[in-house]
Amino acid sequence: MNNNISTTNAERGDRKQNPLTSGDLRNFSGDLERFRYALNRNVIYTPGVQYVAEKGEAYWLIDAIASWIGSEPFNEAVAKDDRIGEMHFWTLRRIQGNAATLEAKADSPEKPFIVQDIEFTDFPLDKIDIWAGFDGKHWTLYLPSEH
Repeated sequence: MNNNISTTNAERGDRKQNPLTSGDLRNFSGDLERFRYALNRNVIYTPGVQYVAEKGEAYWLIDAIASWIGSEPFNEAVAKDDRIGEMHFWTLRRIQGNAATLEAKADSPEKPFIVQDIEFTDFPLDKIDIWAGFDGKHWTLYLPSEH
């Protein structure tokens, strides 16, 4: 697992000139490389999620998801629906202007068990899905194409 992430000014400038696109996300498929989230050691994430965080300047999105995992509302949801304790699905969706909503669901038709309103984001995509799966030790955050 790689814990060392650094960017140069040139790389940051490149992200502004070549922003994250939804097409970029289809280029990722499952592999064994993982990055450890420092603030919640039970959370790891894939190269696709790392790419989203870096290219989309969205490490805050990993922060938001990881901060909910293991929280009281999360654990209450797991107690009501054990599927959530194995796998669940996060969606960040722009709702108006620069406001967005982050939601977690047990499955598509289900109502969200977590909803977080985000007053401002400059995230370049109108919508992104990040899935979370538990292997008995770690929660792995990954893109649907990496499943």
